[in-house]
Order: sequence, then C-alpha cells, then structure tokens
Amino acid sequence: MKKLFPLILLTIILSSGIKTYAQIGGSHTYQFLTLSNSARIAALGGNFLAIKDDDISLAIANPSLISSGMNNKLAVSYVSYFGDVNYGFAAYSRSFDKLGSFVGSIQYINYGTFIETDATGQTYGEFRAGEYAINIGWGKNLDSNFSIGSTFKTIISSLESYSSFGIAVDVAATYNNTKKGFTSSLMLKNIGRQLSHYTTGNNEALPFEIQLGISQKLRHAPFRFSLLLNHLEKWDLSYEDPLNPTVKYDPLTRTTTEKSKLSQFGDNMMRHVVVGVEFMPSTAFNIRVGYNYQRRQEMKVETALSTVGFSWGFGFRVSKFNFSYAHVIQHLAGSSNFFTIATNLSAF
Repeated sequence: MKKLFPLILLTIILSSGIKTYAQIGGSHTYQFLTLSNSARIAALGGNFLAIKDDDISLAIANPSLISSGMNNKLAVSYVSYFGDVNYGFAAYSRSFDKLGSFVGSIQYINYGTFIETDATGQTYGEFRAGEYAINIGWGKNLDSNFSIGSTFKTIISSLESYSSFGIAVDVAATYNNTKKGFTSSLMLKNIGRQLSHYTTGNNEALPFEIQLGISQKLRHAPFRFSLLLNHLEKWDLSYEDPLNPTVKYDPLTRTTTEKSKLSQFGDNMMRHVVVGVEFMPSTAFNIRVGYNYQRRQEMKVETALSTVGFSWGFGFRVSKFNFSYAHVIQHLAGSSNFFTIATNLSAF
C-alpha cells in the first residue's frame, strides 16, 4: 500500500503544474466533458455524485467510487440532447487483487450534420462534427472508509476541417461510512491541456473544476439526500444578462435599483449548489428528483413560470439488467432525455 502514495503524489504534482483557468461559460474547449452522462446523475441535477454503491455508471464522473464490486460490470448510456445532438458513453470494469479496480470507457458527442456554405450562401456540401474521450479510470480502497481514484482521458475533437487533441486527468478521494449511510467526495476535474490546436497558436483552456459532494441515506426511511458543490475554484458564477441587467434604471423616477449585498451573496452561493433526493422503496426500484439553481438562473425566462432547473427520473431492475431514465428541464424550448443500461456480465 505504501508504494501507491508516491505515485498518487506525483500525479497530483504533475497535474497541478498544468496551466488551468477558472473562467466558465464558453471560455474553454472540450465542453462535452462537463455534461451529465449517467441518467442517475442527471436525474439528481448534477454531473457527478458522491454515492458509493458499486454503480458503474457513476465511475466516469467520480473515479474514487471505482471498486471491486464493479468487477465485470458493463454500462451504456445515451442522451437525446437538442436538435440532432446526442451523446453518451460505454464503460466496462475489471478488478485485480494487487493493482486495484479499473474502468475503461469511451465518451462521445455527435453534433450532427451541417450544410457547408460561404458568405454568399453558396452551398458546397455537408460536414459533420463530433468529439470523443477514451478514458482509463483507476480506484482503490485505502481502508474500510477511504478510497481514491484517478481517470486519464485522451480527447479527440473534430469540427469540420478543424481538429484538436488533448489529455486530461481527474483525481478524487471519497470517505464512506456505511453504518451511518454517509459519503463525501472531493474531486479535481479535467486537469490537462491541448496538445494540438484547432488553429496555430490558439491554445484553449480545458474546463477545470473543483467539486465537493456529500450524500446521506436516512437510517429508518427509504430516502437518500445528495448535495453537490460545483466550481469551488471560482466564487462568482453569475452572468450579466444585457436584456435583464442586475442594475435597473427607472426612466420615470430617474433612479437605479440593484440587488442588496446579502442578496448577491446568496445568489453567488446558491449557484454552486445542486440538491437531489432518491426515494428507494425497494432495491429494484427508485425515484429521483434534483434541482440545479445555476441552471435555472441562466436558462429561465423571467416573464414565464416554469420548472427550468428541475430534473427527475427513476431506476428499476429487470432480471439481470438495471435501467435508468432521467428527464432534465433545460429551458422552455426543450428538455433532455437520458437512458442508461447496466449489467454484471458474471451473472450470465
């Protein structure tokens, strides 16, 4: 066990030396790495979870959850996003006594087919765009409560005639107390860089993020509550909408109004928070609901009441297969549907 610590320390030191940026919202490349993949994760409102129950569909988002209980499990996921855009993953896990447990996965996003034209509208044909990540995740239990994990990502992006290649690493640690039903995870996500650029000299940042998650299962009731904290590396995640500015001018009274400092503090704090709850009446069926405050603030329409920012889903087991579905309300214009299927090949 002691031989693992120098390797882990070296990985963190090398990763922290890679140039990273705190900005979000269109200021970095390979944005598909930040999307929710698993239907279970999406239903609970976020893009990762701190729940250690050998669910392989959570392993891509949080490598410290990888365990020997995932050995020989297979999962595939498909997301019907917007328009012709769809994405998903396939993952398989294998455990070894001395080395730990591994999850190999492939993520993809397909942006669809586009018509190629010039400035005058002359059509020259069609082209496609897509991005891919080939991942190797590793996890190991240090003792009965603590586990660590890391995922190495090879990223390929092809957008018409432009292409890019990059690498990234996720590092994570989890504390799990089975008796109390409590789990907590800390993760540094997408530490990396582009190795080749879309255009010469244009080096773009990866979507680096620090995340913290906790979950608590009630002892005498079939509920598990989840709290996720995103973008801990940056406090202010707000966006100034020119159509709905925070500082407003009244032409009649010639006065301006703006949010109080307390209101601004609360808004900034809540933009980091995602909450979710699972209702588990049996081991073969559960219902999930989530709420993402930042998504609602960025995507809501002020003049229309809506459930933007909310998500829901369910999971059930049939024979040797576990099925999960999630419906995420992204905007009044549309929602996203997530489908995940997992099985243990040893059961066959």
